[in-house]
Amino acid sequence: MPPVKPMLAKSVAKIPPGMQYEAKWDGFRAIVFRDGDEVELGSRTGKPLTRYFPELVAGLKERLPQRCVLDGEIVIAREGRLDFDALTERIHPADSRVRMLAERTPASFVAFDLLALADESLLEVPLADRRARLMMALSGVTAPVHVAPATTDVDTAQGWFEQYEGAGLDGVIAKPLTLGYLQDARAMFKIKHERTADVVVAGYRLHKSGPVVGSLLLGLHDDRGALQHVGVSAAFSMKRRAELIEELEPLRMEDVAGHPWAAWAEEAAHESARLPGAPSRWSGKKDLSWVPLRPERVAEVAYDHMENGVRFRHTARFRRWRPDRTPESCTYAQLEEPVRYDLAEIFAPQA
Repeated sequence: MPPVKPMLAKSVAKIPPGMQYEAKWDGFRAIVFRDGDEVELGSRTGKPLTRYFPELVAGLKERLPQRCVLDGEIVIAREGRLDFDALTERIHPADSRVRMLAERTPASFVAFDLLALADESLLEVPLADRRARLMMALSGVTAPVHVAPATTDVDTAQGWFEQYEGAGLDGVIAKPLTLGYLQDARAMFKIKHERTADVVVAGYRLHKSGPVVGSLLLGLHDDRGALQHVGVSAAFSMKRRAELIEELEPLRMEDVAGHPWAAWAEEAAHESARLPGAPSRWSGKKDLSWVPLRPERVAEVAYDHMENGVRFRHTARFRRWRPDRTPESCTYAQLEEPVRYDLAEIFAPQA
């Protein structure tokens, strides 16, 4: 019965040997509970996702065993690759909009673990056996339900790591074959892409604990020369947060007038530019105000991949200041683009 907390993964630099390997999907992690006519989608935090994906609930009811619990990922695909932006649009309070988007951008469920079947809990069953049971339970399943490809061959996993990014996937997950399902434990391993980029530091937000830097606001110039907000860098020690306040003080502007992101508080401005503080269903009443800086300082940051080619998908990791680079040289052109890969190839029947 819900809630079930999903098993988690910790980051490692290389693909470890002797495990089961799967692609790392870029969607909403979900535990699916099916009991006859009842289907519930539980999020990683335990909150229900069911009302946001009515078309997926119908598809799961038609295709899953009568009583089961599955671990997997809710994803949306567009033009052969995953689209996380389209997925976030589905979390909306208006039922009419949810149903409209369900028709316009239908979601899929990628199953990668079986936690219960009929009256049997499989939490203590080794992964290799759970995988075999999953393949049997979902044999012949059709879209919008898919079984995540898996392999025990490390060379195949390395190929997936290199190829699947072109379809919007996030790396590779490695799972010990003898492991039971450990709720809320980081017992798996994730290997993610990491690249670096030189970005303009054009502002910062204060930390919730006091007058120190909470996150740096990062920008890149587009092909028109406009500075677009592409994400944040936020993982600093408290000592470093205080040091950054002093380092950035000479660049601090009294107000936002004259700053490339001066229109950040105007909702309409976000339709034609990427600015900090965009209205979001996720931020709620969160304070999105920020301190503007003259956009003159360049930093090198590490990132895993870009969302739709316009912003960092996750928080970027600060590496160093780049006094040798000019802000104008920080453009999208420096970013490495993965070779496109059709998502349909990933979902092709497995031998």
